[in-house]
Amino acid sequence: MEDHEMLLKDVFGDSSDDEQQQHKSENSVHEHQALPVICLNSSWERVREINGLSFCRDFLSSEGQSSLLSAIEREGWFTEASRNQAMRFGDLPAWAIKICNAIREVVLSEDFSELMDTASYAEDEVPSILPPSILWREPLFDQLIVNIYQPGEGISAHVDLMRFEDGIAIISLESSCVMHFSPVAREDNNNGIRAKMDQTPRKVPVYLTPGSLVIMWGDARYQWKHEINRQPGFQVWEGQDIYQKKRTSITLRKLCKTE
Repeated sequence: MEDHEMLLKDVFGDSSDDEQQQHKSENSVHEHQALPVICLNSSWERVREINGLSFCRDFLSSEGQSSLLSAIEREGWFTEASRNQAMRFGDLPAWAIKICNAIREVVLSEDFSELMDTASYAEDEVPSILPPSILWREPLFDQLIVNIYQPGEGISAHVDLMRFEDGIAIISLESSCVMHFSPVAREDNNNGIRAKMDQTPRKVPVYLTPGSLVIMWGDARYQWKHEINRQPGFQVWEGQDIYQKKRTSITLRKLCKTE
């Protein structure tokens, strides 16, 4: 418990910070109050069919989810009903930086080797949630997309643009959904990265709950497309249709360096 409390202080600051904020602007106070609350006893799951794909189903507590949604609302990005996407590059909002720090801390807190049989791997080849080259880069992420999907709206199968480095994080809020992953075919890959062929194309479903975090790197990032089809009949988990509500997603990526 003490370790969890210390981790909370490291990521979000000591509770005494509230008193120091009293003389700051109203916006600064709101920003401080909106810092999300992560579940430090959260656990990771590895999608065994896809190297580099892991998810933390309870990354954000219910309180943290509400705080994060409030922080997004205060940004004023979606005051017009017709707007459903917002992007930020470079300097991210304070709450987004806190999320990045929390992702790093939660990854570090998990002994991923316990989630798999490591006997078949060499010591330096055991899969991880994120490799050190990604986990310790600075900044971890510098590009943010917030998307709002109404019931029935989703995303088509795609691989994220090559203008972004390896390592992508996705946080789901408000509505559960099933994200499907499918192998990249040779004709789909024209970005200089050779795709692995699969003679029997298949889809691997991953059930995302509100507050969950998905991490993609390596094969999961480059060799598999991901999609969310929210049309009738596609959002089914364990034989049950998933009730569709408005869904908010936060995607964090790192821009490639330009020479």
